[in-house]
Amino acid sequence: MTTHLEREIYEQPETLRRLLEEERGHVASLAGMIREFDPAFVLIAARGTSDNAARYGQYALGIECGMPVALAAPSIHTLYEAQPNMKRALVIGISQSGRSEDVRQVMADARAQGALTISITNEPDSPIAQAAANHVWLRCGEERAVAATKTYTAQLMAVAMLVSALAGRSDMADGLVAVPGHMQTTLDLAGDIVDWVERYRYAEQYAVLGRGYHYCTAFEVGLKIKEMNGVTCEQYSEADFRHGPIAMVQQGFPVIVVAPSGKPFPLMSDLLDKLQARGAERIVITDRPDVPAEKRVMLPDAMPEWLAPICAVAPGQIFAMRLAETKGLPIDQPVGLTKVTVTR
Repeated sequence: MTTHLEREIYEQPETLRRLLEEERGHVASLAGMIREFDPAFVLIAARGTSDNAARYGQYALGIECGMPVALAAPSIHTLYEAQPNMKRALVIGISQSGRSEDVRQVMADARAQGALTISITNEPDSPIAQAAANHVWLRCGEERAVAATKTYTAQLMAVAMLVSALAGRSDMADGLVAVPGHMQTTLDLAGDIVDWVERYRYAEQYAVLGRGYHYCTAFEVGLKIKEMNGVTCEQYSEADFRHGPIAMVQQGFPVIVVAPSGKPFPLMSDLLDKLQARGAERIVITDRPDVPAEKRVMLPDAMPEWLAPICAVAPGQIFAMRLAETKGLPIDQPVGLTKVTVTR
Protein backbone atom coordinates (compact mmCIF):
# COMPACT_ATOMS: atom_id res chain seq x y z
CA MET A 1 0.00 0.00 0.00
CA THR A 2 1.42 3.40 -0.99
CA THR A 3 1.99 5.72 1.98
CA HIS A 4 1.21 9.42 2.11
CA LEU A 5 4.95 10.05 2.31
CA GLU A 6 5.72 8.15 -0.88
CA ARG A 7 2.95 9.95 -2.75
CA GLU A 8 4.20 13.32 -1.55
CA ILE A 9 7.79 12.59 -2.54
CA TYR A 10 6.66 11.72 -6.05
CA GLU A 11 4.36 14.76 -6.24
CA GLN A 12 7.37 17.06 -6.09
CA PRO A 13 7.83 17.67 -9.85
CA GLU A 14 4.24 18.85 -10.22
CA THR A 15 4.39 20.83 -6.97
CA LEU A 16 7.45 22.72 -8.18
CA ARG A 17 5.90 23.33 -11.59
CA ARG A 18 2.70 24.71 -10.04
CA LEU A 19 4.58 27.01 -7.68
CA LEU A 20 6.70 28.40 -10.49
CA GLU A 21 3.75 29.03 -12.77
CA GLU A 22 1.38 30.52 -10.19
CA GLU A 23 3.73 32.59 -8.03
CA ARG A 24 6.29 33.82 -10.57
CA GLY A 25 4.60 37.19 -11.18
CA HIS A 26 4.05 37.81 -7.47
CA VAL A 27 7.66 36.99 -6.64
CA ALA A 28 8.84 39.37 -9.37
CA SER A 29 6.82 42.17 -7.74
CA LEU A 30 8.39 41.33 -4.37
CA ALA A 31 11.83 41.60 -5.92
CA GLY A 32 10.92 45.11 -7.06
CA MET A 33 9.89 46.00 -3.51
CA ILE A 34 13.19 44.67 -2.18
CA ARG A 35 15.21 46.75 -4.64
CA GLU A 36 13.27 49.86 -3.67
CA PHE A 37 13.68 49.17 0.06
CA ASP A 38 17.42 48.45 -0.41
CA PRO A 39 17.92 46.41 2.78
CA ALA A 40 21.20 46.58 4.67
CA PHE A 41 20.99 42.85 5.35
CA VAL A 42 18.68 39.84 5.24
CA LEU A 43 17.44 37.94 8.31
CA ILE A 44 15.70 34.58 7.88
CA ALA A 45 13.63 33.06 10.67
CA ALA A 46 12.70 29.36 10.60
CA ARG A 47 12.61 26.13 12.59
CA GLY A 48 13.21 22.46 11.78
CA THR A 49 13.11 21.52 8.11
CA SER A 50 12.42 25.15 7.23
CA ASP A 51 15.70 26.09 8.91
CA ASN A 52 17.45 24.04 6.23
CA ALA A 53 15.62 26.04 3.57
CA ALA A 54 16.93 29.13 5.36
CA ARG A 55 20.46 27.75 5.03
CA TYR A 56 19.89 27.49 1.30
CA GLY A 57 18.72 31.10 1.25
CA GLN A 58 21.85 32.16 3.09
CA TYR A 59 24.03 30.79 0.29
CA ALA A 60 21.83 31.67 -2.69
CA LEU A 61 21.15 35.29 -1.68
CA GLY A 62 24.74 35.77 -0.59
CA ILE A 63 26.37 34.31 -3.70
CA GLU A 64 23.96 35.30 -6.47
CA CYS A 65 22.70 38.63 -5.09
CA GLY A 66 25.59 39.80 -2.89
CA MET A 67 23.31 40.18 0.12
CA PRO A 68 24.61 39.48 3.65
CA VAL A 69 22.26 36.93 5.24
CA ALA A 70 21.91 35.92 8.89
CA LEU A 71 19.73 33.24 10.44
CA ALA A 72 17.51 34.53 13.22
CA ALA A 73 17.58 33.23 16.78
CA PRO A 74 13.83 33.28 17.55
CA SER A 75 14.36 32.64 21.28
CA ILE A 76 15.77 36.16 21.54
CA HIS A 77 12.29 37.44 20.75
CA THR A 78 10.24 35.03 22.86
CA LEU A 79 12.17 33.60 25.80
CA TYR A 80 14.27 36.74 26.32
CA GLU A 81 11.72 39.28 25.06
CA ALA A 82 14.43 41.28 23.31
CA GLN A 83 14.30 42.96 19.91
CA PRO A 84 17.47 43.35 17.83
CA ASN A 85 17.39 46.31 15.44
CA MET A 86 15.83 45.06 12.21
CA LYS A 87 14.48 48.30 10.76
CA ARG A 88 16.82 48.23 7.73
CA ALA A 89 16.48 44.48 7.15
CA LEU A 90 14.64 42.26 4.74
CA VAL A 91 13.17 39.70 7.16
CA ILE A 92 11.95 36.41 5.70
CA GLY A 93 9.98 33.87 7.71
CA ILE A 94 9.90 30.32 6.34
CA SER A 95 7.48 27.73 7.72
CA GLN A 96 5.51 24.80 6.34
CA SER A 97 2.50 25.30 8.61
CA GLY A 98 3.05 28.95 9.49
CA ARG A 99 2.24 28.22 13.13
CA SER A 100 5.54 28.42 15.03
CA GLU A 101 4.96 31.15 17.56
CA ASP A 102 8.61 32.15 17.88
CA VAL A 103 9.01 32.63 14.13
CA ARG A 104 5.75 34.60 14.09
CA GLN A 105 7.11 36.85 16.85
CA VAL A 106 10.26 37.59 14.83
CA MET A 107 8.10 38.62 11.89
CA ALA A 108 5.78 40.76 14.03
CA ASP A 109 8.70 42.53 15.74
CA ALA A 110 10.42 43.16 12.43
CA ARG A 111 7.29 44.58 10.81
CA ALA A 112 6.64 46.86 13.79
CA GLN A 113 10.17 48.26 13.43
CA GLY A 114 9.66 49.06 9.76
CA ALA A 115 11.54 46.14 8.23
CA LEU A 116 10.43 44.68 4.91
CA THR A 117 8.80 41.37 5.83
CA ILE A 118 8.04 38.36 3.62
CA SER A 119 6.66 35.01 4.78
CA ILE A 120 6.93 31.76 2.83
CA THR A 121 4.40 29.14 3.96
CA ASN A 122 1.97 26.52 2.72
CA GLU A 123 -0.85 28.12 4.72
CA PRO A 124 -1.79 31.63 3.54
CA ASP A 125 -4.10 32.20 6.51
CA SER A 126 -1.56 31.08 9.12
CA PRO A 127 -0.27 33.33 11.92
CA ILE A 128 3.17 33.75 10.30
CA ALA A 129 1.62 34.64 6.94
CA GLN A 130 -0.58 37.19 8.66
CA ALA A 131 2.29 38.66 10.67
CA ALA A 132 4.30 39.52 7.55
CA ALA A 133 3.40 42.34 5.20
CA ASN A 134 3.96 40.05 2.19
CA HIS A 135 3.46 36.34 1.63
CA VAL A 136 4.55 33.67 -0.86
CA TRP A 137 2.11 30.74 -0.92
CA LEU A 138 3.84 27.42 -1.63
CA ARG A 139 0.68 25.90 -3.15
CA CYS A 140 1.72 22.34 -2.23
CA GLY A 141 -1.73 21.10 -1.29
CA GLU A 142 -2.08 19.20 1.97
CA GLU A 143 1.03 17.42 3.20
CA ARG A 144 -0.24 14.55 5.35
CA ALA A 145 2.95 12.70 6.25
CA VAL A 146 4.74 14.03 9.31
CA ALA A 147 8.11 14.20 7.53
CA ALA A 148 8.17 17.26 5.27
CA THR A 149 9.22 16.55 1.69
CA LYS A 150 7.32 18.48 -0.97
CA THR A 151 6.97 21.52 1.27
CA TYR A 152 10.75 21.62 1.79
CA THR A 153 11.62 21.52 -1.89
CA ALA A 154 8.89 24.08 -2.57
CA GLN A 155 10.49 26.36 0.02
CA LEU A 156 13.81 26.06 -1.79
CA MET A 157 12.06 26.77 -5.09
CA ALA A 158 10.39 29.87 -3.66
CA VAL A 159 13.73 31.18 -2.42
CA ALA A 160 15.33 30.38 -5.78
CA MET A 161 12.55 32.26 -7.59
CA LEU A 162 13.20 35.30 -5.42
CA VAL A 163 16.95 35.07 -6.04
CA SER A 164 16.42 34.82 -9.79
CA ALA A 165 14.05 37.78 -9.81
CA LEU A 166 16.50 39.89 -7.81
CA ALA A 167 19.46 38.93 -10.01
CA GLY A 168 17.49 39.64 -13.19
CA ARG A 169 19.46 37.15 -15.29
CA SER A 170 17.77 35.25 -18.12
CA ASP A 171 19.95 32.16 -17.65
CA MET A 172 18.76 31.87 -14.04
CA ALA A 173 15.13 32.18 -15.10
CA ASP A 174 15.67 29.48 -17.72
CA GLY A 175 17.26 27.26 -15.09
CA LEU A 176 14.20 27.54 -12.87
CA VAL A 177 11.90 26.35 -15.66
CA ALA A 178 13.98 23.18 -16.00
CA VAL A 179 13.85 22.25 -12.30
CA PRO A 180 10.58 20.24 -12.30
CA GLY A 181 11.95 18.04 -15.09
CA HIS A 182 15.23 17.60 -13.24
CA MET A 183 13.28 16.56 -10.15
CA GLN A 184 11.42 13.90 -12.13
CA THR A 185 14.71 12.56 -13.49
CA THR A 186 16.19 12.56 -9.99
CA LEU A 187 13.29 10.52 -8.62
CA ASP A 188 13.64 8.05 -11.49
CA LEU A 189 17.38 7.67 -10.91
CA ALA A 190 16.84 7.05 -7.19
CA GLY A 191 14.41 4.21 -7.82
CA ASP A 192 16.97 1.48 -7.23
CA ILE A 193 17.66 2.54 -3.62
CA VAL A 194 15.00 0.04 -2.60
CA ASP A 195 17.20 -2.76 -3.99
CA TRP A 196 20.16 -2.13 -1.68
CA VAL A 197 18.95 -0.18 1.36
CA GLU A 198 18.54 -3.44 3.36
CA ARG A 199 22.33 -3.38 3.72
CA TYR A 200 21.95 -0.55 6.27
CA ARG A 201 19.03 -1.95 8.23
CA TYR A 202 21.01 -2.41 11.45
CA ALA A 203 23.17 0.71 11.27
CA GLU A 204 22.48 2.94 14.27
CA GLN A 205 24.83 5.83 13.47
CA TYR A 206 25.35 7.89 10.32
CA ALA A 207 27.12 11.03 9.20
CA VAL A 208 25.91 13.22 6.32
CA LEU A 209 28.31 15.65 4.68
CA GLY A 210 27.96 18.55 2.26
CA ARG A 211 29.58 21.87 1.47
CA GLY A 212 28.54 25.22 0.01
CA TYR A 213 25.13 25.09 -1.60
CA HIS A 214 24.73 21.52 -0.35
CA TYR A 215 25.31 22.35 3.30
CA CYS A 216 21.51 22.55 3.54
CA THR A 217 21.15 19.24 1.68
CA ALA A 218 23.32 17.44 4.20
CA PHE A 219 21.29 18.82 7.09
CA GLU A 220 17.94 17.97 5.52
CA VAL A 221 18.95 14.43 4.52
CA GLY A 222 20.23 13.81 8.03
CA LEU A 223 17.02 15.17 9.54
CA LYS A 224 14.89 12.84 7.40
CA ILE A 225 16.95 9.82 8.46
CA LYS A 226 16.58 10.73 12.13
CA GLU A 227 12.87 11.50 11.90
CA MET A 228 11.89 8.31 10.12
CA ASN A 229 14.33 5.84 11.62
CA GLY A 230 15.06 7.02 15.15
CA VAL A 231 18.83 6.65 14.75
CA THR A 232 21.76 8.91 15.50
CA CYS A 233 22.78 10.96 12.48
CA GLU A 234 25.26 13.83 12.53
CA GLN A 235 25.37 16.44 9.76
CA TYR A 236 28.45 18.49 8.94
CA SER A 237 30.04 20.79 6.46
CA GLU A 238 32.95 18.98 4.80
CA ALA A 239 35.25 21.62 6.30
CA ASP A 240 33.95 21.21 9.85
CA PHE A 241 34.04 17.43 9.57
CA ARG A 242 37.79 17.49 9.02
CA HIS A 243 38.23 19.47 12.26
CA GLY A 244 37.77 16.49 14.56
CA PRO A 245 34.46 14.69 13.87
CA ILE A 246 36.14 12.52 11.22
CA ALA A 247 37.52 10.58 14.18
CA MET A 248 34.10 8.91 14.60
CA VAL A 249 34.54 7.04 11.31
CA GLN A 250 35.55 3.43 11.85
CA GLN A 251 35.40 0.37 9.60
CA GLY A 252 31.93 0.06 8.06
CA PHE A 253 30.64 3.42 9.39
CA PRO A 254 28.01 4.70 6.90
CA VAL A 255 28.69 8.22 5.62
CA ILE A 256 26.33 9.90 3.14
CA VAL A 257 28.24 12.42 1.04
CA VAL A 258 26.49 14.99 -1.15
CA ALA A 259 29.07 15.55 -3.88
CA PRO A 260 27.70 16.78 -7.21
CA SER A 261 29.68 18.97 -9.60
CA GLY A 262 30.42 22.48 -8.38
CA LYS A 263 32.96 24.57 -6.49
CA PRO A 264 33.25 22.17 -3.51
CA PHE A 265 33.67 19.03 -5.62
CA PRO A 266 37.50 18.78 -5.42
CA LEU A 267 37.30 19.05 -1.64
CA MET A 268 34.53 16.46 -1.44
CA SER A 269 36.51 14.13 -3.71
CA ASP A 270 39.55 14.42 -1.46
CA LEU A 271 37.39 13.71 1.59
CA LEU A 272 35.96 10.60 -0.09
CA ASP A 273 39.52 9.27 -0.40
CA LYS A 274 40.15 9.91 3.29
CA LEU A 275 36.90 8.18 4.20
CA GLN A 276 37.93 5.17 2.14
CA ALA A 277 41.23 5.02 4.02
CA ARG A 278 39.28 4.88 7.29
CA GLY A 279 37.06 2.05 6.04
CA ALA A 280 33.86 4.11 5.77
CA GLU A 281 30.81 2.84 3.92
CA ARG A 282 30.38 5.71 1.45
CA ILE A 283 26.92 6.47 0.05
CA VAL A 284 27.40 9.27 -2.46
CA ILE A 285 24.77 11.53 -4.06
CA THR A 286 26.43 12.86 -7.21
CA ASP A 287 26.18 13.54 -10.92
CA ARG A 288 29.70 12.16 -11.46
CA PRO A 289 29.67 8.46 -12.43
CA ASP A 290 33.40 8.17 -11.73
CA VAL A 291 33.11 9.09 -8.04
CA PRO A 292 34.34 6.17 -5.89
CA ALA A 293 31.64 4.88 -3.54
CA GLU A 294 30.24 1.74 -2.00
CA LYS A 295 26.79 2.97 -3.11
CA ARG A 296 26.15 5.78 -5.58
CA VAL A 297 22.89 7.64 -6.29
CA MET A 298 23.02 9.62 -9.51
CA LEU A 299 21.68 13.11 -10.17
CA PRO A 300 20.92 14.72 -13.54
CA ASP A 301 24.09 16.17 -15.05
CA ALA A 302 22.61 19.44 -16.37
CA MET A 303 21.64 21.23 -13.14
CA PRO A 304 23.27 24.57 -12.27
CA GLU A 305 25.00 24.37 -8.90
CA TRP A 306 22.76 27.03 -7.34
CA LEU A 307 19.59 25.04 -8.15
CA ALA A 308 20.90 21.53 -7.49
CA PRO A 309 19.86 21.46 -3.78
CA ILE A 310 16.20 21.46 -4.81
CA CYS A 311 16.64 18.04 -6.41
CA ALA A 312 19.66 16.59 -4.58
CA VAL A 313 17.68 16.15 -1.35
CA ALA A 314 15.22 13.72 -3.00
CA PRO A 315 17.54 10.67 -2.92
CA GLY A 316 17.98 11.29 0.81
CA GLN A 317 14.21 11.44 1.29
CA ILE A 318 13.83 8.14 -0.53
CA PHE A 319 16.73 6.51 1.34
CA ALA A 320 15.20 7.48 4.70
CA MET A 321 11.77 6.21 3.64
CA ARG A 322 12.99 2.88 2.23
CA LEU A 323 15.22 2.31 5.27
CA ALA A 324 12.23 2.79 7.57
CA GLU A 325 10.22 0.37 5.44
CA THR A 326 12.87 -2.35 5.84
CA LYS A 327 12.60 -1.91 9.60
CA GLY A 328 8.81 -2.07 9.62
CA LEU A 329 8.53 1.41 11.08
CA PRO A 330 5.47 3.66 10.64
CA ILE A 331 6.27 5.80 7.60
CA ASP A 332 3.62 8.51 7.81
CA GLN A 333 3.56 8.90 11.59
CA PRO A 334 7.00 8.31 13.17
CA VAL A 335 6.78 7.49 16.85
CA GLY A 336 6.76 10.56 19.08
CA LEU A 337 6.43 13.16 16.29
CA THR A 338 3.58 15.40 15.18
CA LYS A 339 3.04 17.23 11.90
CA VAL A 340 2.97 20.69 13.43
CA THR A 341 5.42 21.61 16.17
CA VAL A 342 4.54 24.92 17.81
CA THR A 343 7.67 26.33 19.47
CA ARG A 344 7.70 29.44 21.64
